[in-house]
Amino acid sequence: MAKRALSIDQPAAGQLRALGNDGLPLATIALAKFLIGKILVRDGDGGRVTGRIVETEAYPPGDPAGHARSGRTARNASLFLEHGHVYVYRAYGISMMLNISSERDGVGAGVLIRAAEPLTGIDLMRRRRGIDDIYRLSKGPGRLAQAFGIDLRLDGMAFGAGSGLWLADDGFTVAKMGRSVRIGITRNADKPWRFFLRGNRSVSGPARLNNTR
Repeated sequence: MAKRALSIDQPAAGQLRALGNDGLPLATIALAKFLIGKILVRDGDGGRVTGRIVETEAYPPGDPAGHARSGRTARNASLFLEHGHVYVYRAYGISMMLNISSERDGVGAGVLIRAAEPLTGIDLMRRRRGIDDIYRLSKGPGRLAQAFGIDLRLDGMAFGAGSGLWLADDGFTVAKMGRSVRIGITRNADKPWRFFLRGNRSVSGPARLNNTR
């Protein structure tokens, strides 16, 4: 039986199957879709927090809106690593943004993880965020990074069990995936490369985008 779309307080830790890069699609848009419904796990100071990924954005090779558009630099080098590596950057001098590299080694591209539905470690998320509302804890990329304790020290590492930040599958079935244009960009703004779990209250963005196909 398929699990329900809203799954607060699931799953138990023993239900998680860790995903290595060999279990991830080697293509940016395919990876952005694949990640919807998967579990983001952060093991760090204070314990473990987990959340179901409910919103992503793809920034494929050659995308004028992507950080890799001008080639490899010291800041964006992690985007050019083999798919499955962490790329963290600071936006507006304040908020951390969590991304995953998405192509073969040497090709710059990535997927921004925009939102997650909190599952476990919720009290720790609340302390980090300073709020109680469970649906606002990791709703949007900056909030997600704060709730999960994401910082620049993770940049360049590989997602993987034992690394402190990893991806998992608990058998969740995505009933209906939505897609829309991406949020907060001006270049290549018409591309429908944002994906989300329709009906989930942890998805960010305006209602006009979340009611699209």
